[in-house]
Amino acid sequence: MNPRDHLQFAFTALRGARLRSGLMLLAMAIGVAAVVVLSALGEGARRYVVGEFSSLGTHLLIVLPGRNETTGGAPPLTSETPRDLTLEDAEALKRSRHVRLVAPINVGSAAVSWGGREREAVIMGATHEIYEVRHFTMAQGRFLPPGDVRHPQPVAVLGAKLKRELFGTQSALGERIRIGDRRFRVIGVLQEQGQSLGMNTDELAIIPVMAAQSLFNVNSLFRILVEAPSRESIEPAQRHVIATLKARHDGEEDVTVITQESVLATFDRILGALTMTVAGIAAISLVVAGVLIMNVMLVAVAQRTVEIGLLKALGAPRPVILRLFLTEAALLSLLGAAIGLAVGQASTALLRQLYPALPFAAPSWAIIAAVLVALGTGLVFGVLPARRAARLDPVQALARR
Repeated sequence: MNPRDHLQFAFTALRGARLRSGLMLLAMAIGVAAVVVLSALGEGARRYVVGEFSSLGTHLLIVLPGRNETTGGAPPLTSETPRDLTLEDAEALKRSRHVRLVAPINVGSAAVSWGGREREAVIMGATHEIYEVRHFTMAQGRFLPPGDVRHPQPVAVLGAKLKRELFGTQSALGERIRIGDRRFRVIGVLQEQGQSLGMNTDELAIIPVMAAQSLFNVNSLFRILVEAPSRESIEPAQRHVIATLKARHDGEEDVTVITQESVLATFDRILGALTMTVAGIAAISLVVAGVLIMNVMLVAVAQRTVEIGLLKALGAPRPVILRLFLTEAALLSLLGAAIGLAVGQASTALLRQLYPALPFAAPSWAIIAAVLVALGTGLVFGVLPARRAARLDPVQALARR
């Protein structure tokens, strides 16, 4: 028998027992679909985190008040620190060829009102440099002007959603709004960008950092963002930041400097391992499907003894019988894998529609692995029924013994 005969025989056998074949196809399809969907969830989370950090810039350092005493974790958000970060600290960090931009920021919330409309919004105090560091884009007007941060102009830049809620379709440029108990003139509106590291820039109002400190009655900074001019400058820039702030803070190393690449690499490893773990858990269902194939095919061998006996009586040797049943198992596995892939990809597309912010997509290695595991499982668990069929005595098989 040639390969074409093997395939034709296997298809005929599968069509002859449609309920049995359908159950085995369903089991294998569920296993493959589970691998595709779960790996897509993990990969989507990984891509989302990578995209969020990449939107901040490519050579970014984040300076936080307080020293992280443990290894590998993020610094505590609330704790007593020996000394706060100040604007003087931020100015001092600029004195290095390894530092391209320094962007001090303050963050708080306050009521923003205009013309009888009022919204509670996140207020970011920043300087002109934050525009490049955070890769903002203007929809209208201009960003905060460069200049002396200690003599700021009372100006503000609004996020796209905040502008719509306050002004509707009317232009906001040149209008005066009230933020807290202060008045600011709107000079620009940001392009819609959505969420970025937990902050919705569309609902943001940006004012000069000194104005924010006065508004919130604080002298310290929330963070300092430092951008190095190149990848090679990241480590020297980090050493410069630590040394400069240590000298300014009476010899105490009381700040934490984290690089974008280190955070990104950590999240990439964690979420990559998570993706492989959930895919591995889902692959267990393929083993269950393989056990089902084995049990059902063992029953099939018992039901098809006359057919097997006739084949052997006509001269079919043991290897041919073995290949016939293994071909049947392989067809079941591949057809089930194809159905599972189609269901998994359709489910992934539905998830992308429901949650457009998350780039769900099954990695290619997961798809290939799911198909190979499905095929391997079908063949491995199909060996026992195939060997039992090949060992049947033709006379006893024809007599149904």
